[in-house]
Amino acid sequence: MEELHAEEQKEKVSLNFIERIIEDDLANGRVPDNTIVTRFPPEPNGYLHIGHIKSICINFGLAQKYGGRCHLRLDDTNPAKEDMEYIDSIKEDIHWLGFDWGKYEFYASDYYQQLYEIALRLIKEGKAYVDSLSAEELKEYRGTLTEPGKNSPDRDRTIEENLRLFEEMRQGKCPEGKYILRAKIDMASPNINMRDPALYRIKYATHPRTGDTWCIYPMYDFTHPISDAIEGITHSICTLEFEDHRPAYDWATEIDGIEHAPHQYEFARLNVNYLLMSKRRLLNLVNLGIVTGWDDPRMPTISGIRRRGYSPESMKDFVGRVGVAKVESVVDYSLMEFCVREDLNKRAERLMVVLDPLKIIIDNYPENSIEYFDGDNNPEQENCGTHKIPFGRELYIEREDFMEVPAKGYHRLYPENEIRLKYAYYITAHSVVKDAEGTITEVHCTYDSESRGGTTADGRKVKGTSHWVSATEGVSIEVRLYDKLFSTEYPGGETGNYLDDLNPDSLKVIKDAKAEPEILQAKVGDYLQFIRNGYFCVDSKDSSNEHPVFNRTVTLKDSWAKLKKKMGI
Repeated sequence: MEELHAEEQKEKVSLNFIERIIEDDLANGRVPDNTIVTRFPPEPNGYLHIGHIKSICINFGLAQKYGGRCHLRLDDTNPAKEDMEYIDSIKEDIHWLGFDWGKYEFYASDYYQQLYEIALRLIKEGKAYVDSLSAEELKEYRGTLTEPGKNSPDRDRTIEENLRLFEEMRQGKCPEGKYILRAKIDMASPNINMRDPALYRIKYATHPRTGDTWCIYPMYDFTHPISDAIEGITHSICTLEFEDHRPAYDWATEIDGIEHAPHQYEFARLNVNYLLMSKRRLLNLVNLGIVTGWDDPRMPTISGIRRRGYSPESMKDFVGRVGVAKVESVVDYSLMEFCVREDLNKRAERLMVVLDPLKIIIDNYPENSIEYFDGDNNPEQENCGTHKIPFGRELYIEREDFMEVPAKGYHRLYPENEIRLKYAYYITAHSVVKDAEGTITEVHCTYDSESRGGTTADGRKVKGTSHWVSATEGVSIEVRLYDKLFSTEYPGGETGNYLDDLNPDSLKVIKDAKAEPEILQAKVGDYLQFIRNGYFCVDSKDSSNEHPVFNRTVTLKDSWAKLKKKMGI
């Protein structure tokens, strides 16, 4: 019994603070029907980014863990910035992560009529009024963190006048900015969000779902909590920036006639250095043409990292390692890449691709002869299988794998030095051919025909091993080497302008890399390791049978961490 109790205590300690709240609520009968109901409520005004993955995993993960359900609710209250393209992308991203909301797909616009009727009731009860202050006047009347606000001259309009003006707003008789509907709460409240917050504003824009039916739209702090209440959400989980909005959330859910009162809980959002987590700034990168779109592989959007070759499992592992806390912090980019490498190492097929080709000619190998070697698909997996790799007299190796005058400690190919060609033979370099500029174009070698498979009868060892591609049987591919979009840990941190910190080397395109022909079997969604060169994937937009394009997902090692260590950062 003592051991069982200790195990229970250990499990309780390992729970995050939201899980502890939920388990306490369940144990004490505070959850209707004993069913946990969460929701993921994104605004369809842009593509989801890495920061949203944490919220998705928390909300859907908690629902799964406790046998409840998670709703997808699109917070579509600003038609000027919303689009069906964003709605479709949000659904695709959540499905890619492995979550599904089933029949529980909702929109804030589903509740427009109910929200409107609640607003009317607040006016009739003297709890809301139509205000005509300008944006500048509103700011002035609102007060500051240390000084209370002051009442608007319109705060004492009669109920009849408020109803008439609100109806005129509803009928489209007033220009944008002329009026807003405000809650009558307390202009002296220490919480600025409770100083007569706006409930409705006028907006003339076609809504992606309701078209031109409405020209007044409810504000977030009014819409969100009431939508939660209507749907029966038990735990409204959001990021810490909404902590100051919790009194407004509670006020809205306590309006007379709203039967269910959900509770809001805040957690620290996911911040990763070197990345921007602002949809507004990400949209600016798209509009300025700095990136090719929301799904550019350098973007921290979910569609961008998917196109770059990140796996959903690696990202769920990443947010799991970060954990759920109440204190804001910044996570190192290298942890995310570590999780990607850890996952891809187990699933990526190994292929030989030469990015910077240098031709090797084996003078004593039979001309016009081709033989095949078996290459492991993935040595990290049992029974991974093999594929055939063609070998011939003329090959390509990486240019960095040959030095005419070797540096100290250099163990690859140089004149009269012997190396191993992976899976194949030992070769020794003897002479080079150069072009008019003095660049080496060919290296002439001989091979040991008795060393097939990388061993010899005399058991001699060589220190260097190079990957290679047949010059006659290999194929040409385009390779895009992606790196961080920003070169500083906190873009814009010093100058105030994040565009000053763009990394000029965030993309390098190799138009004519050489690859073993097995690469043509790769499909979009496959994970690949180019031996010694990193993890790669087929580009989902630009690649074709006629012009294969591959994106580098991540390098094999953390070059940035190594550079920082070298510089003593």
